[in-house]
Amino acid sequence: MDSKDKAANIPGAGDKTKCLVVGAAGFVGKHLLSRLVADGCYDIYATKLDFETIDTTDLPGVQILDLDITKKEQVTNALTTVHPGVIFHLAAQSSVALSFQKPELTMQINVMGSLHLMEAIREICPEATAVLIGSAEQYGPVPPERQPVRETEYPKPVSPYAISKTAVESMSSLYAKSYGLRLIMVRAFNHIGPGQLPIFVVSDFARQIARIEKGLAEPVIEVGNLTAKRDFTDVRDIVRGYTLLARTGRPGEIYNIGSGSSIAVEEVLKTLLTLSPTPIEVRIDPKKFRPTDVPEFVADITKIQTDTSWRPEIPLSQSLSDTLTYWRKNV
Repeated sequence: MDSKDKAANIPGAGDKTKCLVVGAAGFVGKHLLSRLVADGCYDIYATKLDFETIDTTDLPGVQILDLDITKKEQVTNALTTVHPGVIFHLAAQSSVALSFQKPELTMQINVMGSLHLMEAIREICPEATAVLIGSAEQYGPVPPERQPVRETEYPKPVSPYAISKTAVESMSSLYAKSYGLRLIMVRAFNHIGPGQLPIFVVSDFARQIARIEKGLAEPVIEVGNLTAKRDFTDVRDIVRGYTLLARTGRPGEIYNIGSGSSIAVEEVLKTLLTLSPTPIEVRIDPKKFRPTDVPEFVADITKIQTDTSWRPEIPLSQSLSDTLTYWRKNV
């Protein structure tokens, strides 16, 4: 049974509840909008920054609002206008590397922006269900004997980005307990797929390969740490999980979402290279190493499977192929 079949069996799922996607212009937001349109359960509103664009050609009925989440008045106005029953909070500065370069900006967007949203929910639509997206980066280093990582693992963030997401999660838990808000927190592990910015490892590899194939770069791919093991999940599976959490997730709870298995970045690169007919040399670039890095992340996904019946469906090989195809069309 796919997610559309499940939605049909959920009481009230066909009532066209208003749904607000905050931060919809990014990689995950665009895939989430496509998922919501396909589900057909909501009147969908999506926010973006005024300089961003969202192509609504394949998103019939989606209404677009300009919103800077760091501006409290704009957040209040958006929720007053829409009065949503379901909210997906995706707006964030999501690059770990950039968070070291611009920690203040990261805190302004991630922490203060999220606080503005929670305050607006409390004041305007306290009955709404909100899914707030955090990150597996919040865990920090976790020893092998405690892998796969459960939600009960105490966070030890090692980057400004991870610290910001941990702070947001703590505030979300407080607002859920103190005000009875229907806030559902997610710790998302690495998600990949077509359209991701090349500041993330898989998309970076795929873009470099596509440029080499077109003769736009010498046949050398520059890489950072290849020994790190990560839990990679297709973004299309991830957003399907978000929609299911909005329907059957438990308010006030934290959920991991990932594949439940890990693979070395080196193996991901090897797979991508086998998809290219062009001989390519691999070269280490010290600038691509993070100041601190976590050796391995793999999610325990028992909780989300129990509460939503979600599980990943798209194989890693397809995700990598689709990502490379995207860059072949867009370099």
